[in-house]
Amino acid sequence: MANSQLYPLEVNPRTGEPFLRLKNHKTIIITPPRQEDTALYPAIMNDPRIYEWLGSPPSPYTADHAEAWYARVKATSDGALKDLEAAQESSDLILVGDCPVRAIREMKEDGTDIFIGDIGIMRSAGGKLMAPADADDDQKAKHAEENAARKLGDPKIAWTVGYYIIPSYHGRGIMTDALQTLLWEWAVPRMGVRYIVASAFEGNEGSLGVFRKNGFVQTRIIENHIETRGQWRNLTVMEWNMPGAEARPNSDSPDQ
Repeated sequence: MANSQLYPLEVNPRTGEPFLRLKNHKTIIITPPRQEDTALYPAIMNDPRIYEWLGSPPSPYTADHAEAWYARVKATSDGALKDLEAAQESSDLILVGDCPVRAIREMKEDGTDIFIGDIGIMRSAGGKLMAPADADDDQKAKHAEENAARKLGDPKIAWTVGYYIIPSYHGRGIMTDALQTLLWEWAVPRMGVRYIVASAFEGNEGSLGVFRKNGFVQTRIIENHIETRGQWRNLTVMEWNMPGAEARPNSDSPDQ
């Protein structure tokens, strides 16, 4: 018997793997990460069309980095699934602190699928993004600590989102659809997400366009945010408040 707590995830009847189907791209699904994905990560992360816009992955990206990333995201996915399994006798859908699916895949006619990207919505740990623009390091740390301590379901929790899709799938609207689907099908109803603060390097019009199409607004630019590959990069901060919810008081105005 299927666990009703997985709703609205579907379950692959052949493998038992849960997945979320995109609203507008029916052949694109989001699944838990798989061990086999690690063989693909280095080539993706060493592609300049990808790493140019990502600040955190190491460069060059190795098989060891891939295994470490997989272990991290697999643990998060498994933790969410474990919580859902533990609550399967409950008649009410519970809130969970993470999403069990994040690997974006294209389904083929023969029933197989291929890995094409990644998307994750998680609790923000970035005090620099949550605090006002003029906050000092202690204030930023305080914001991060307070956000980590908020109980699940608190509408004041600041969440964040990160994603990428392989270049051959750029320009098809897939990531806009993936964020919209994950946000409204899982993050809002199953994680209690009401506020998101996200970011992209200044000039990354692809990612910024995905945010804007999903109702995010630019609140500020953090100059010289990080040095990557010998270049200091400015960061565009984008924020989303659930329609009808009270806006976060720490949000800066767009002209700051």
